[in-house]
Formats: sequence, C-alpha cells, structure tokens
Amino acid sequence: MSKVRVGRIFYLLITAAALLLDRVTKWQVQRRIELHDSITIIPGFFRLIHLENPGAAFGFFSQTPTSLKLGLLIALSIVALVPVSVLLWRSSRALSSTSVGLALILGGAMGNLWDRLLHHHVTDFLLFYYRQYEWPAFNFADSAIVVGAALLVVDLLFSNPPPQEEPAKD
Repeated sequence: MSKVRVGRIFYLLITAAALLLDRVTKWQVQRRIELHDSITIIPGFFRLIHLENPGAAFGFFSQTPTSLKLGLLIALSIVALVPVSVLLWRSSRALSSTSVGLALILGGAMGNLWDRLLHHHVTDFLLFYYRQYEWPAFNFADSAIVVGAALLVVDLLFSNPPPQEEPAKD
C-alpha cells in the first residue's frame, strides 16, 4: 500500500472519529439532559448543559432574526467543506499536522452540518464559566474545528519553509 493511500485512510479515520464522537456526545446529551437543564461537573468552572443553538459556533448569530440564517449557515458549511476536502485529499502524505488539522475541521464541520440539516439547530453542551464570566456553550464538533485550525496555525508559524533553490552559477 502506498504512503498516499495509507495517509488518506488515516485522515479519513480521524474525520470519521471526530464526526462519530460529535454524534454520540450530542445524542447522549439529548437523551439524558432536558433542554436548558445542566449537570455540574466541576463546581464554579464546568457543567454539561443542553442547549439548541440556531446560530454559528459558540452562539454567534444565534439571536439574528432572519429566515435566511439557516440556509446561509448550511451553504457556508458546504462551501467550506469543499476546499477542506480537496486540500486534505491532495496533502495525504505520511503524518502531517496540517492534514490532521484539516481532518479535524472536516469532521467537525460535518457534525454541525448534520445537525443543521436534520434539526435546523446545533446541540451545544459544554459550558465553562468562572463566577459571572461564561464562555458560550459549544460542542465536540466546535472543539474539533478549533483544534484543527490551531494545528494549521501552528504549522504555518513553525514549519520550516522548503529550501530555496540557488541560481545556477556559470
């Protein structure tokens, strides 16, 4: 089996794992926690909550009163999936943080798109807070997207550029 084929299988597994973890965790929250209820995990810091987010990641645009919002979010998700998929397909060499990042982004985007297509909202359930300060609730798909994007940024900032070819001397 070629390195490219092994790489593609590896990154497909990462994408599938991110999607599967997202689906399973959302399903468990929907099954076990009533809408708007929560379970404290670490008092004063973290709880599981069941929220339905009609907006984008971390609650952005959730209060936007437009009927076009859902269609726009679905269209943007699909438009984003195409270049991420193409980049991942083209960069399927051995192990690369860029490709791992792309695979995580792809799995996370597919998880949230799944929710929007089927339920017209995304289930969020991870809530971190300290006193009156609260980070917007999010889900595993959002986490996969953020970790994937962070891997891309780290790779861009700290990867060694390819060696420059020196002009031939006569």
